[in-house]
Amino acid sequence: MTTPGTYADLGEAGWRWVLDQVRWDDGGPWIPVSTPHEGGAPEERDGMHSGIGGLAHVLAEVRETREWTVEERRLADGIATRIRARLATTTEYSYFDGLVSDLGVLGALGVDGAAEAIARLAELATDDGWEQPWMPHPPFAPHARVNDATLGTAGNLLGAVWAGRHGTPGAEELAHRAADILLAEGEPTAAGTNWSFLPPRFTEELRAERGEMQMPNWSHGVAGVAAALAVAGSELGRPDLVGAARSGAEHLVTLGDTSGGGFVVPRTIPAEPDEDPVTFTWCHGPAGTSLLFTALEHAGVQAIAGETPAQWHRRCLRSIRTSGIPERRHPGFWDNDGRCCGTAGVGEVFLDAWQRVGVDDDLAFAQVLGDALVERALVDGDRACWRFTEHRDAEPLLPPGVGWMQGAAGIAAHLMRLARVLREGRTAPVVARLDTWWNLP
Repeated sequence: MTTPGTYADLGEAGWRWVLDQVRWDDGGPWIPVSTPHEGGAPEERDGMHSGIGGLAHVLAEVRETREWTVEERRLADGIATRIRARLATTTEYSYFDGLVSDLGVLGALGVDGAAEAIARLAELATDDGWEQPWMPHPPFAPHARVNDATLGTAGNLLGAVWAGRHGTPGAEELAHRAADILLAEGEPTAAGTNWSFLPPRFTEELRAERGEMQMPNWSHGVAGVAAALAVAGSELGRPDLVGAARSGAEHLVTLGDTSGGGFVVPRTIPAEPDEDPVTFTWCHGPAGTSLLFTALEHAGVQAIAGETPAQWHRRCLRSIRTSGIPERRHPGFWDNDGRCCGTAGVGEVFLDAWQRVGVDDDLAFAQVLGDALVERALVDGDRACWRFTEHRDAEPLLPPGVGWMQGAAGIAAHLMRLARVLREGRTAPVVARLDTWWNLP
């Protein structure tokens, strides 16, 4: 059996490797998306997903285990300075790479700036949401809006709720505004309410070119939108939002497979050719979708389609445990170990579940996942990294990723947490984040 010390040491080795990749220029610190890297900072240099902002979340995890080193303190100060300097002028706002990311980064570092981020989010808002300048016309409609939890309005709602919980001026007003926009975008169905990635009025040309497609899970679909509405309804004292969230869940459960006591929803509807129809990840699988059911439980919802939110949550976890992950059973099945699309992200969900309710199978499975990360690590002395694969590429083995969602930074933080939980038990400190706080004990 792998010891907590092995996980901890590998986490530190992964973090040491990440720190080696930090570069500095006149604008402050940055990291490459992967290595080797030629040239300057990537376009998305500041965000949580693959930029320097994501390292703030590792630093928050490190702080639960030990004091920061001088190098880490300098990095934290550099990240904070960089992020705060752009708050008043940025036009990006997403959870992955914009102002919502910034809210999470500033909170992780424990520094000021949230009020400025909220003010800028409010300034960029229009009556029906936030502009998406990165979506070209064609095929997207002009002035398109996005509903989802990672790039769109639901993510902004999660950020505003998070800021409001910390007393940030203007956050509650912004949360009401974002929630009302989402309510207006709901699409009634026979079973409940759906929220598409793009509201239907912006997709006529796209549907004509590519056909109808839904991505119903956490990152881009109804699961993430409904979760945001549920926690907002609870925090803002708005039963209408909780009711809308429940309606979204009622629709979602009609889309999934409930055989064998589980629950898993296709990654896309209809399925894309030559891809597995389901995955088990945070982004497009039951790991992320499970967050909807803990959000509904937090909001006091008693039942969805005749079962409690807790029962639906256990169904999600059962589907993951019986799926075959983390084995790489065939090309394209579980080729990723990161937080977004792979092993570390699923491991976080199982640690959350064990610390919250204490089902021993959850901790045992988290260790199975942790052991896969140990097995797949590329260790060189006191450094470690991980390489994922893309089976459709001529050279399937991808270069080592650096950042939080798709690289060594996120994996290292998960291993540090796994070691701490095994040593300290269910009461081990947990780092709350804007997309997980209701999922924690």
